Amino acid sequence: MNHLLGTRELSREQAVELLDIAEDMAAVQEREVKKLPTLRGKTVVNLFFEDSTRTRISFEAAAKRLSADVINFSAKGSSVSKGESLKDTAQTLQAMGADGVVIRHPASGAPLTLATSGWIDAGVVNAGDGTHEHPTQALLDAFTMRRRLHGAASRGRGLDGARVLIVGDVLHSRVARSNAWLLPALGAEVELVAPPTLLPVDTRRWPVTTSYDLDEALGRRPDVVMVLRIQAERMHGAFFPNSREYARTWGLDDARFDALPDTTMVMHPGPMNRGLEIAARAADSPQSTVREQVANGVSVRMAALYLLLSGERGAAA
Repeated sequence: MNHLLGTRELSREQAVELLDIAEDMAAVQEREVKKLPTLRGKTVVNLFFEDSTRTRISFEAAAKRLSADVINFSAKGSSVSKGESLKDTAQTLQAMGADGVVIRHPASGAPLTLATSGWIDAGVVNAGDGTHEHPTQALLDAFTMRRRLHGAASRGRGLDGARVLIVGDVLHSRVARSNAWLLPALGAEVELVAPPTLLPVDTRRWPVTTSYDLDEALGRRPDVVMVLRIQAERMHGAFFPNSREYARTWGLDDARFDALPDTTMVMHPGPMNRGLEIAARAADSPQSTVREQVANGVSVRMAALYLLLSGERGAAA
């Protein structure tokens, strides 16, 4: 694996391999010494053009637990904010000897540009680009589902037959896009449910079904309900009447949560808008995997960096 830019190109075999390696990395987290020497001498740069403390810290912890040197580069207050281009920044990182670059960028396609431009000879991991993809979030979601569904028998398995409902602001969600490709590749049945204004115009080529009635979709008794954050910072129009109306029609409130089977997992990529898209009781219940997702994120990102950087770049991982 040379780069991890999205989930659409991942085969089932590649995804299962990454999740299995993440199981090994999770076992390391339970040891007294939580470090491996695997990437000693390698340099990983966290190149964040958008704020995301949770994702950046997760990648930083993953790299450090593999013994890599980590450089955190924030675009705010840097030469980027003074007009330096992505090309100039990449060439600076090349001169510094970066082996891996974790990039988060507001423009869809920026990680692909960095990976294919020839500006830098480094493995590139997409940590979220515009409204395109966020592959490691989808991988940690799949890892969390697989562990809950199969427990100790997870290794080597996909998510065959699992019914996953993804609810909310699909239009602006790179998490939803990455999951829409990854989860079906692993054998899951995925349904997107949202107001028509918050679904992409054309999802006919996506391996998912779509609907507009949350209560009807919940009545199909999904194994997983993944609630998406309302991304007010990306909205510049009236996508729904108001917050109260959204919560009443599309929120996982107490009544909807109480009607779910006890075995249904409740997921959220975070950060949560409690009382808007998800009720506090649902978020804090034993059925919720929100804290697990954060912990599993480190293991999955360790696996991604391991596959990217542990061997000779250009060789198959």
